[in-house]
Amino acid sequence: MSYSHAGALQIINLLFQSLLSADLGTNEIKPYLAKDMPSVERQDSTTLFTYEIREAAEWTNGSPVTAEDVAFTLKVAKAPLLNNESLKPQLEFIQDIRIDADNPRRFTFVCSGYAPEMELLTGDFFILPAYLYDPENLLRHIEVATLSGNPSELENDEKLKAFAVKFNSPDFGRDPALLQGSGGYTLENWENGQYLTLTRKKDWWGNNTSNTQHLTAIPQRVSFQVIPDMTTAVLALKNRQLDVLEGIPVAEFEQLQRQEPFLKDYALHTPDAYEFTYAGINTRRPKFADKRTRQAIAHLLGIESVIRVSQQDYATPTVGPIPPSVADFYNTSLKHYTSDPAKVTDLLKASGWKKEKGGWYKNINGKKEQLTIEVIFRAGNTSYENAAVILQQNAAQIGIPVHVQGVESSLLASKSKQHDFDLYFRSLGGNPFAFNFKPLLHSDYAKEGGLNYTGFGTPESDEILDRISGTVTSRQEQASLLKRLQEIMHEEAAFISMYYTKERIAIHQRFTNTKISGLKPNYDVSAFTLKEDE
Repeated sequence: MSYSHAGALQIINLLFQSLLSADLGTNEIKPYLAKDMPSVERQDSTTLFTYEIREAAEWTNGSPVTAEDVAFTLKVAKAPLLNNESLKPQLEFIQDIRIDADNPRRFTFVCSGYAPEMELLTGDFFILPAYLYDPENLLRHIEVATLSGNPSELENDEKLKAFAVKFNSPDFGRDPALLQGSGGYTLENWENGQYLTLTRKKDWWGNNTSNTQHLTAIPQRVSFQVIPDMTTAVLALKNRQLDVLEGIPVAEFEQLQRQEPFLKDYALHTPDAYEFTYAGINTRRPKFADKRTRQAIAHLLGIESVIRVSQQDYATPTVGPIPPSVADFYNTSLKHYTSDPAKVTDLLKASGWKKEKGGWYKNINGKKEQLTIEVIFRAGNTSYENAAVILQQNAAQIGIPVHVQGVESSLLASKSKQHDFDLYFRSLGGNPFAFNFKPLLHSDYAKEGGLNYTGFGTPESDEILDRISGTVTSRQEQASLLKRLQEIMHEEAAFISMYYTKERIAIHQRFTNTKISGLKPNYDVSAFTLKEDE
């Protein structure tokens, strides 16, 4: 149920379905497995969202998708011992599920509080087939309601422990016999690190349902090639060995725009992406505990230089995690941190650092320490590497040593979760429909293993995040809270948002109905149609 890469999301989208999802052709939320958008009923501190699953929806074996499958999926998402840490906080507001005794496809989510984006969040997770994932009914005796609050006593449940052993094993997420959902495709071949091929289902239920133009499975086969090196990938594209390539580096994209023979075969697209790059500073380290030190580092990031060097015209600076394009939520009163050596010096002095021969020093807990910065980022990503080098150069001008290290993805994740870093560069994807940053920024998630890697959090920001995720009553109130959250984030300078990007995609001209979007995965390959077939 968890994934850490946009490429994985693309593939999961073709195998599994959620109740609701975004139609990339219109950027609107539409019912997918659900028959309609949910009905909403507010009762004091509780909100009820009622869905009905499409009558035609079925699993690969032909059995119907039912409310029991939704309940099973919630159990998997919320139960202890199961590795779904990124999904758990997103669904914690769902307290229970009530299944209609007379209609096995109709059910009601019982949710705590109310927020406008709950309508999307109640439908925005992939539904799993209970018959396939839990044939021994190991989770049947557990009620969804018992998983709300603190279900730690279930950690001794023998059946749950047995299920967790299977579910958490790496093979569980790679077995073609299990990677079968209600989507239009099944997994045909998967050679780890090389390629992955999906095949269209025969007589998929979505083909026989009316008013579902956004439910598609048109290509008979979809093949994903794993090419770790982007230079090699661009060469393959130029040699017409790929139909689609996304994430093309700026320099190569600019070159492709000037190649007439290439443009006869390929269309180039640059949708505004909902992905931003940020710098995370480890506030737990004593040398970064004072926010003025972190603010000084934010000025050293040279955001404008990073954009110019690595993104050119394909990025927009931002003051926080809200896209500047979402005008009613973006805090226009703030200005992003700019290069300012004099300001850096003032901030360092104000936070107790003294310039001496060889660098900046400060007595911390009775020990003289030098201000140094270890920077890590995912190896092979030139954007992060450029940002790290620019920080290194700017810091060197005022005497702060910066050590730069690109590391492999799994090591970066491990170091982040264990808080073993000074500063890292990462990117995060989102959408314009939901702004629940609680897992990333709330202090409840700042312990080792949680998603709040930087340790950001103040009593006020925690309260704001709680209100946004549970009690906000209007978009106006949500806007006010989000703008204040951006102010606090800007002031604390632990989670420093730098810029939002434009995606850079090439798609072969022989396709139409490609549904280009700023939303991940940026195009809908299930809708691709050969022009000759139109």
